[in-house]
Amino acid sequence: MLDAMQANVSTAFSPSPRPRSGDELELTIERLAYGGAGVARRDGYVVFVQDAIPGDRVRATVAKAKRAYAEARAIEILAPSPDRVDPVADHPGAPWQVLPYERQLEVKQEQVDDALRRIGKLDGYALEPILPAQATWRYRNKLEYSFGADASGRLVCGFHAPGRWNDIIETADCLLASEAGNAAREEVVQWCRAQGLTSYDRRSGEGFLRNLVVREGRRTGQLQVRLVTSPGRLDRDGLAAATRSADGVLWTQVRGPAEVTHGGETELIAGDDRLDEELGGLRLRISSQAFFQTNTEMAEHLYRIAIELAELRGYERVYDLYCGIGTIGLLMAPRVAQVWGLDLVEEAITDAIANAKHNEIDNVRFFAGDVRLALRELIATAGKPDALVVDPPRAGLSQKVVRRMIEAAPRRIVYVSCNPTTLAPNAAQLVEAGYELTRVRPVDMFPQTPHIECVAVLARA
Repeated sequence: MLDAMQANVSTAFSPSPRPRSGDELELTIERLAYGGAGVARRDGYVVFVQDAIPGDRVRATVAKAKRAYAEARAIEILAPSPDRVDPVADHPGAPWQVLPYERQLEVKQEQVDDALRRIGKLDGYALEPILPAQATWRYRNKLEYSFGADASGRLVCGFHAPGRWNDIIETADCLLASEAGNAAREEVVQWCRAQGLTSYDRRSGEGFLRNLVVREGRRTGQLQVRLVTSPGRLDRDGLAAATRSADGVLWTQVRGPAEVTHGGETELIAGDDRLDEELGGLRLRISSQAFFQTNTEMAEHLYRIAIELAELRGYERVYDLYCGIGTIGLLMAPRVAQVWGLDLVEEAITDAIANAKHNEIDNVRFFAGDVRLALRELIATAGKPDALVVDPPRAGLSQKVVRRMIEAAPRRIVYVSCNPTTLAPNAAQLVEAGYELTRVRPVDMFPQTPHIECVAVLARA
């Protein structure tokens, strides 16, 4: 038995460059990779370590080991980094809170530059200073919580524990949400407990409650709650009566094991099925599943920068691709001749059309369609654009969509990106086609997290 234990210890701290799953390693973190993992090296072999920052000396457990790198999670801080500060939030969702905010900004700026140079092989652009967030806590207008059960079987609502999809950490006060948003969440949770409702178990397929989405109009004060469950029965009147603080209460039923809050069948239980928000002088109506930037205050700055970098002169025809509820296009409309918006989500396009009418903006047109397939048709209908704004999902643009943009031949492309590692290859493809990457401006939309937003400008050479 002792020999076996000694063998396990020897294996766990083996000097071999390539570890195995389950090994424990002592590592010093050198830097942060995009996505937030710390980067350490062991005899030249790269290990990405979650829950560690540059300068930390940690003990980490290897989760996956591949030929070129391993993924691990810190289980003990042996010697903290000089940069490390005490966490403020006692819940997941703020992994970078142990870094001073000024350092967070420095790292995000560096990672944008690194992605463009290393992945895109790009240079010659002006990387402008990152714009800090107005608020570093309680800035989100939307939170998605998960239901689970604690060790005693009591229903809890909160966030997944890091690296554990079936373990939910109860959240009493989410410091990314407002006090009003937290109160609305607790109203729903207390009612669900009183009703004896159980959380959905993806392993067994049993249980009912899946997620709770709380959305807030930061400028209007409106609140919307949407309960996401498996198919079943719900006391609609009881839920409506329990959520006194909400202006809208919705119920979404989804099938299948995946944890998703989109799709399914959504029913309005009480109040309004849309949320009102104000941004840049616009009054916006937002459907429950339509995309809207989760930091209202910084979205206003982000779109202002996008409009400034577009260098509009008043005569342009502008395309707004992945337009969502139309925010960027509607803000640009007073500065151009025409705006044509395109998005795959029909509900979002319905919102965009309604928002244009509500704000009395008549030089915009919005259409539902897959950008990859519909862009040529839009060009045939509207004519080629002078400028093009694109705000794609985190996965970026497919090569085919970029080719369609090149065919459209706008004088200027403004690319709003939430992922510099997908912006980089897209920008490289455009540069290869004759565009020049001129300016890049990072904007911190998500303090305490590794997420990075930026605006990049490509001009036809």
